[in-house]
Amino acid sequence: MKKLYFILAVAILIGCQTKNESVEVLQINSHPAWIMQGNIYEVNVRQYTPEGTFNAFAKHLDRLKEMGVQTLWFMPINPISKKDRKGTLGSYYAVSSYTSTNPEFGTMSDWKNLVNTIHEKGMKVIIDWLPNHTGADHPWLINHPDFYTKDKDGNPAVMMDWTDTRQLDYHNPVMEDSMIASMKYWITNSSIDGFRCDVAWNVPGSFWSKCISQLKELSGDIFMLAEGDNPYLHKSGFDATYPWAMFHMMEKIAKGERPAFALDSVKQKFDTAYVKTAIEMYFTSNHDENSWNKADYGSFPGSVHAPFAVLTQTMVRGVPLIYSGQEEPVLRGIQFFEKDPMTFEKLERASFYKILLELRKRNQALSADATFAKVDAGNKNAIYAFVRERDGKKVLVILNLSNKEQTVVVADKNLSGKVHNVFGAKEETLNDQPTSMAAWAYAVYEY
Repeated sequence: MKKLYFILAVAILIGCQTKNESVEVLQINSHPAWIMQGNIYEVNVRQYTPEGTFNAFAKHLDRLKEMGVQTLWFMPINPISKKDRKGTLGSYYAVSSYTSTNPEFGTMSDWKNLVNTIHEKGMKVIIDWLPNHTGADHPWLINHPDFYTKDKDGNPAVMMDWTDTRQLDYHNPVMEDSMIASMKYWITNSSIDGFRCDVAWNVPGSFWSKCISQLKELSGDIFMLAEGDNPYLHKSGFDATYPWAMFHMMEKIAKGERPAFALDSVKQKFDTAYVKTAIEMYFTSNHDENSWNKADYGSFPGSVHAPFAVLTQTMVRGVPLIYSGQEEPVLRGIQFFEKDPMTFEKLERASFYKILLELRKRNQALSADATFAKVDAGNKNAIYAFVRERDGKKVLVILNLSNKEQTVVVADKNLSGKVHNVFGAKEETLNDQPTSMAAWAYAVYEY
């Protein structure tokens, strides 16, 4: 959903849950093996094709697999409430049922067939989940009004400006059990591989510890992604969270407002505050940032996009995300409440992403838990360089995060010698001689 984090205090004041970091800890020490060198592609079913259906999307699976996509994250596939609906079609994040599919997209049978096809192609499926609120006409509002927090007039509360939703009450254990049962339904009935949990940052850790432990008992190999950047989410059992601080620093660097080395301060804070096994999902765009904040076409325009995309694909303790249409690229904000289909005709970035996705898959040095070391390669205000390493494999990444040509010198003798230039697709010899790197250029080398 569109996030207004600075209004979080309002949500607390209206009586919703308080995050409790002193609850039983379900810290994840090992993640599903398949995600460590994996990737995520976010699917906006409504806008992906003119039809906007599961069956129409299925026609793109071979193309996405060829590009190297591993995990498909589907934005909410549930029915959308009609009461207080925004726009003509409403927000995907105002669900009217937790255990059925949006008829706009297709039937439950269509969904199961799609999941089966994805699995047959060796890919994974996670679905967007709405634990913080329901739509304004969800049956729980009639059958279980005590499942909701109340406003000052005793009516189900609306959080922030999400007037098409109603806030759930995590002081109610029956509601919690009902939520967990609904999540189990999708694992049992359609064999999904995990969840991306919307507004996870406003749901208490006590619930997540209970919920995730039960889900992993049902399917131990599921992947849990939290929309949020609070350390308590990892302590409560999530595999991955959102790196909002890093993303916003990337935006500032892209605008020339901060130097390249500013990334280090964000990384240091993450290393200090988060459990050592924490993973973050790095991105240059997603549905929120695209529809509301002009990503990536406005925040990383033109040639600016590439070095930051390389960063998201190679950063330590990360799993990279590609949003629907970035491979085309779709250079506009996709409508949220109306029909606004994408087109896939040029696929101008597909080969670029394929190189990165295949590199991550084949080289252990880009595993989420591989080591990371900064490299001095020139002007620290502009050049950001680092080495990832694991099991004898090594990858060197050099990025020019500025709008000016820079001189690059890799003085570390341990990095000299024969290397494979990933984007040049050729063998080279690195030494300590100065070379020039164009504005917003990038280089990736395998050892």
